[in-house]
Amino acid sequence: MIVKNMKMLMILLLGIFLILPGNTALAAEKPIVVGAPLSTAFLYGWGPERAFTLAIEEINAAGGVNVGGTKRPFKLEVIDTRDLEPGVPVSEALLAVEKLILDKKADFIVGGPVRSEAALAAMPLLSKYKKVSILTTGVLTPKYHALVAKEYDKYKYCFRIHGEAKNLVGEMFANFTELKEKHGFNNLFIIAQDVSHARGAAKVMNAVATKKGWNVTGVEIYPTGATDFSMGLLKAKKSKTQIINIWMDMPESAILLKQWYEMKIPALPFGSTLAAAEQPGFWKATDGKGEYTLCNVVNAGNAPSEATPWTMKFYNAYAKRWGVAPEGLGGSSSYMAIYVLRDAIERAGSLDSDKIVVELEKTDVMGVYGRLKFDPKSHQVIPAKDPETGAVGSILQWQDGKRVVVYPKSIAKGSIQLPPWMKK
Repeated sequence: MIVKNMKMLMILLLGIFLILPGNTALAAEKPIVVGAPLSTAFLYGWGPERAFTLAIEEINAAGGVNVGGTKRPFKLEVIDTRDLEPGVPVSEALLAVEKLILDKKADFIVGGPVRSEAALAAMPLLSKYKKVSILTTGVLTPKYHALVAKEYDKYKYCFRIHGEAKNLVGEMFANFTELKEKHGFNNLFIIAQDVSHARGAAKVMNAVATKKGWNVTGVEIYPTGATDFSMGLLKAKKSKTQIINIWMDMPESAILLKQWYEMKIPALPFGSTLAAAEQPGFWKATDGKGEYTLCNVVNAGNAPSEATPWTMKFYNAYAKRWGVAPEGLGGSSSYMAIYVLRDAIERAGSLDSDKIVVELEKTDVMGVYGRLKFDPKSHQVIPAKDPETGAVGSILQWQDGKRVVVYPKSIAKGSIQLPPWMKK
């Protein structure tokens, strides 16, 4: 009897929800399924999932998506790819993508796969099923959009709405040059994780630095999951390094920064990709030893700034919804991907993949991290230093327990500070 009454209560509550103003028509329509293959146990997975959820809740609450005159809701389906976990094969991520398409009936793919190797391997799969995909997290390799440009007809369904490694390198050197001019820095040490994008970025960084007259004092590659970085730090210290450039997306990178602080290494830690330092909880996790660490969170909105009117609106909405501020790479870009997708669907008046590709190529909207447009040949979001002209990045430094944006100058809230043991 109790079970029967509970069932009737659930049916009654569901009925009440469906007749609430604004929900009746929307709930009756077939949802637009957005499939998200994400490594959910890691920042670059759970952050985007939260951002997707927030955007979809907002859009559905406002009446959904107008598809040729019919308002339809978005529905998010997430499958864990585990592709950021050590030792997990790329094939597992591919299975996740295929399951989203075949079992979950995803109309679109957003988010990942998160690891560059997995995302590259998934491109032929997306082409096979003609599924429009918008990468929003991880995947920094320039090879992704280069493949789209090289084989457009095959890979035209693949888009990326966040920054990539080549642009990140440019942003880093803009800051390195300023430090060189201001403090006379000239020695650079590179520490990278043993994954495709990081190894490739370290190689590019080494070559570009040497070409620009920097003295590269060493390159250390650490396996995913490493927990001791003292040998690399000692090499940096002995070689009189002034900047340690870090490319790591594993959470263990927090240990690297604690060791740097405790050893008082006289070199500024500057992460191009540094997942642990991106998160609001980094200060507490390192007992304040993350002070002075710099990292690139790729796009504005993943740290507080006023890049556009959208920026703090997103930042505050995310914090209110999840009880934590936006946490790093993949947050603002995942949020905007849903809005950009809605915009393209409404202009196309259809869910047809080829029509959506055409409309995505016409995208021109002001978003959380600036004006969003895709290169029509490569489908890479167009970067800029000014949010009025393109997608701006965001480099922050930990100062007195806060994430302070120091680059680009158009949105900066402070300037780079040196630790006291470097000032001596």
